[in-house]
Amino acid sequence: MKFAAIRLTETQGVATLALARPAQGNAINVRMIEELLTALHWIEDEAASRAVVLRGAGRMFCAGIDLADFPLDKRPDVYGFSKWEKVVRALERLPRITVAAIDGECVGGGLHLALACDVRVATKRAGFRLNEVGLGFVPGMATFRLAKFIGLGRAKRLALTGRAVEAAEAERIGLVDHLCAPAALDAAISRAVEEFGEFHADAHELTRRLLDESFAMSYEDFLGGFLAAQDRAIQSAPFRDAVRRAHRGGKAKGKR
Repeated sequence: MKFAAIRLTETQGVATLALARPAQGNAINVRMIEELLTALHWIEDEAASRAVVLRGAGRMFCAGIDLADFPLDKRPDVYGFSKWEKVVRALERLPRITVAAIDGECVGGGLHLALACDVRVATKRAGFRLNEVGLGFVPGMATFRLAKFIGLGRAKRLALTGRAVEAAEAERIGLVDHLCAPAALDAAISRAVEEFGEFHADAHELTRRLLDESFAMSYEDFLGGFLAAQDRAIQSAPFRDAVRRAHRGGKAKGKR
């Protein structure tokens, strides 16, 4: 299959899905969202691979959402966030072993994708950050997932401050499962896949779903609340300022 914003390859029972906008730090735009959803549906329905590896092209995993995709001449629409969450949910529920291979910065939406995978392998030069609040909007459904990995207190500090977490700390707090040198990433990915042993699709999917739903609030109830909050946030002045800066070509950094 041919794509513009991603790459999809299969070899020896493993499908590799690469975010492929390296000049933009693999930032997530509308085209990438559409292509990821198409690729994930194809993998589920057609691919013979037992495992999927998600990675970034170049020396960055993902710079987050591309704010330059938001128009300046009309009211922001929360529909795009709903469509993005369909991608993350499709990855989260994909009946395959899923591995996020993180080399370099993993920001915003990139972290959302990593959290949706079964396991996260990172190099020692990886870094993690949720920068959305500093830009005036809500950090996606990471608000639903992150605390399950690292606890509510740590999740609040990361999401509300936008501070960077280096690879060693990410492993210590449970955000990363395996840490390796950059040159050893491919070998670490292979070991992570082999950890799962023989793959039984139904048992894997059902066990994963039960774990995902083991907290009190249902996903569906939480999603409605998140989309309502996001719709309010993206109408705010700070977010619109960040979009303007992105259109001017500057780095959109929230002022605290």
